[in-house]
Amino acid sequence: MVSLIADNYSLIQVMSRFGIKVGFGDKTVEEVCRENDVDCTTFLAVVNFVSHSIPLSDIDTEVISIPSILQYLRQSHIYFLEYSLPEIRRKLIEGIRFRTTDISFLILKFFDEYMHEVRTHMEYEEKHVFEYVRHLLEGRVNPDFKISTYSDHHEEVASKLKELKTLIIRYCPEGADANLLNTALYEIYRCEEELQNHCQVEDLLFVPAIEHLEKQLDTPGEGLAG
Repeated sequence: MVSLIADNYSLIQVMSRFGIKVGFGDKTVEEVCRENDVDCTTFLAVVNFVSHSIPLSDIDTEVISIPSILQYLRQSHIYFLEYSLPEIRRKLIEGIRFRTTDISFLILKFFDEYMHEVRTHMEYEEKHVFEYVRHLLEGRVNPDFKISTYSDHHEEVASKLKELKTLIIRYCPEGADANLLNTALYEIYRCEEELQNHCQVEDLLFVPAIEHLEKQLDTPGEGLAG
């Protein structure tokens, strides 16, 4: 596990979202996953997907543990809504030094509207999509909802950060602290990349796994696997 994380520090976030903490000594990936009640196959699928270690076609979404990937997605939501986005907002405020100029107000207003949109999107997933999946795992089918419906309307919320980046780069407020504002801008770039990865994990790993579960439940006599 140490060599896996040391070779790609971005995987620290992946590990954290599966509920795995640092301090695992020389234990293997399988040992660490087993101790943390995480499906190792699912953990490695997300790791390989996020790090682009293997082609998507080589990842078997039918063997993904849905409870494990649900945990990953839920913890991702907590990270974005309770830490990453509020931290960016704090750095933006410090960077523009609480100026009341039109451009400073516009930057914060744009960011607050964006945060609200992301929160609304993720709360919808929590209340409707993830609840639907929980019912599927219990063998309860909702004939009025399919995961493809969610997938068809799944916005790439990360792309909207591009407008904020452009706004800051083109119209830096007068009197702003350049170092602090540049730090905020860097965090926006990083958050955008993480949100893109998050959306892709949902669309390309989570959704196909749920579609497979739906087919199992729709097939008479087949039931749930494993």
